[in-house]
Amino acid sequence: MGKIIFYEDRNFQGRSYECSADCSDLNSYFSRCNSIRVENGNWMIYEHPNYTGYQYYLKKGEYPDFLQWLGYNDSVRSCRVIPQHRGSFRIKIYEKEDFRGQMMEFTEDCPHVYEEFNHHDINSCNVLEGYWIFYEEPNYKGRQYYLRPGEYRRYTNWGAVNSKVASFRPVQEFY
Repeated sequence: MGKIIFYEDRNFQGRSYECSADCSDLNSYFSRCNSIRVENGNWMIYEHPNYTGYQYYLKKGEYPDFLQWLGYNDSVRSCRVIPQHRGSFRIKIYEKEDFRGQMMEFTEDCPHVYEEFNHHDINSCNVLEGYWIFYEEPNYKGRQYYLRPGEYRRYTNWGAVNSKVASFRPVQEFY
């Protein structure tokens, strides 16, 4: 499936922990995380246990310090492998909660939500096919949120603290 290695110190030094599946609580394996090597797969790592807090998307590669994955600190407490998806991608976004207001369907990247949707906020969405990442800033920057297929009636359902989504894209990297 996937393989990710967490290191307590920068540049792949110090105590390490190798993981190949979802883990809701990494606390017992290391006390801090300052570098990561992704050997296979696409991953979301989370600042807190149970897939909460800041989220970061990582694809195959080396991340010698937490700034390389745009981390705010050295706290990584849970991780989730993103399953491969080789089919099409479809998502419906809505202006208001509970799938109300203006709706638009997308099948590919959206680097500037406001230019396409004419709204700065997305308050609900329905992921019909594939896996998607929402970003708080245009051009895939800022806080990230991982969305699996399913209904999200309000922004808190995807772990956001507000409804600001400025860009999004499907996860299309293959192992």
